[in-house]
Amino acid sequence: MTQVGTTSDGVPIILLKEGTKQSRGRDAQRNNIHAAKLIAEIIQTSLGPRGMDKMLVDSLGDITITNDGATILKEIDVQHPAAKMMVEVAKATDSEVGDGTTSAVVLAGALLEKAESLIDDEIHPVIIADGYKKASRKAIEFLSEIAIKVDPKDRKILEKIAHTSMQTKLVSLDATDLAKLAVSAALSVMEEKSGFFKVNLENIKVEKKTGGSVSDSELVSGIILDKEIVHSGMPRKIENAKIALVSEALEIKKTEFEAKLNISSPNQIKSFMEEESQILKEMVKSIKSINANVVLCQKGIDDIVQHYMSKEGILAVRRIKESDMSKLAKATGGRIVGNVNDLSNTDLGSAQNVEEKRVEEDNWVFVEGCKNPKAISILIRGGSQRVIDEADRSMHDALMVVKDVVENPKIVYGGGAPESFVALRLRDWAKSLSGREQLAVEKFADAMESIPLALARNAGMNPIDSITLLRSKQNAGEKFTGVDVINGIIADFEKLGVIEPLKVKEQVIKSATETANMILRIDSVVAVSRSMHPEPQQGMQSGGMGMY
Repeated sequence: MTQVGTTSDGVPIILLKEGTKQSRGRDAQRNNIHAAKLIAEIIQTSLGPRGMDKMLVDSLGDITITNDGATILKEIDVQHPAAKMMVEVAKATDSEVGDGTTSAVVLAGALLEKAESLIDDEIHPVIIADGYKKASRKAIEFLSEIAIKVDPKDRKILEKIAHTSMQTKLVSLDATDLAKLAVSAALSVMEEKSGFFKVNLENIKVEKKTGGSVSDSELVSGIILDKEIVHSGMPRKIENAKIALVSEALEIKKTEFEAKLNISSPNQIKSFMEEESQILKEMVKSIKSINANVVLCQKGIDDIVQHYMSKEGILAVRRIKESDMSKLAKATGGRIVGNVNDLSNTDLGSAQNVEEKRVEEDNWVFVEGCKNPKAISILIRGGSQRVIDEADRSMHDALMVVKDVVENPKIVYGGGAPESFVALRLRDWAKSLSGREQLAVEKFADAMESIPLALARNAGMNPIDSITLLRSKQNAGEKFTGVDVINGIIADFEKLGVIEPLKVKEQVIKSATETANMILRIDSVVAVSRSMHPEPQQGMQSGGMGMY
């Protein structure tokens, strides 16, 4: 047991259970800051178009090759609690804006590194956290000064945005083709509500299949099902499809209780089999009676039902995922029904064309020309499983950034230019502050420059020379100057046309600041080790937070 003191009578006060580790004050802060900095260092080399990829191998030997910050941190098994908080910042940024995950973690790491020197100078962490909070608000204000309003329907701008998000990825060579796909898909599902535009990415289904190259990826106006038609006698293509969506199995249900049949003559077996066959035949009759010519079933379809359906010229697909069923219902305008006997004309969905197509070695069913034109699928192709997995992740980022600009039509130029501009303005603003917060704001400005610094380092440029030249150009009023990592120079990004959504930059600053402040304010860590031989207590085992 852990003793934390004694009473005036000398009786020990036992507060924490045996095996508990506690670190306090400066030790706890240093420990947390170092763990967070290590996480930032791991993915710092992945930032930008010249960033390196990471190969992640899990316990089963499955390989993931990526430079997407959120994916890297999701795949590696982080133990330290402060490091886990850095993983959370990547997840939050990814789910909110889809891009900028690496930048958010690098910035959070830089903020903590700069704070460490202030803590060593005896500045209280709460004062640093307050200074950071004020600086982040001001930084977002300064960002809006260089933000440019764009037309949310401008294809050229949206393609540039999607292209920029993919430039840093493994599929950068095919970024132009994929960017066009992402923009076409997003504009297809775009909706206008009281003057504002919304993009619901749930309407876009992404399927992937190895074979061909990434440039062979295509946009399909409809839903792709990675299933084949159940029976060889069924038609392979049906035009003007009337689609029945069934959630229950098209077979005779087995009773939930154990049942025994006493059969005394062969005729009884025959009549029993005929009865079963009749029930299954009636199922197909009820489908045919409402003129349905396509059946999409979430569960199994009995062989006898398949036979009768093929005789009636009905096309059927079985074992469709529940998520796909709801997408089909939305796309075709049909209603998912449990029992086929409850089917009516009003429940049927419609599509211009339902066809089985060959995709490499598999047959997939394409439901095209749906009643709802906002049903879109993207079929991603690639030479290997690793490539299409990374292309899929890149497509997610591209769709998200296009959505960001459609919903909040403001952009900034890339290449670390916005961060350099904000750093310059923050240093000027810091002079108007008094006290120790001024130092915290100056450190925030230094941390903002960690982004262009990392870009220069990853491109093999001299980071000190690059940041010095960048500062001098920004001081001279060239506010769109950033690090051109492709050519290894400091350049004007307005001329290069590399743009990013303002929303992503704002989210990066918010997420990084909140995480850094949360870690800074921790002054004590209590970690309970898991007991090797837990003693059961009223039916419960002892245990708690894992040690790190």
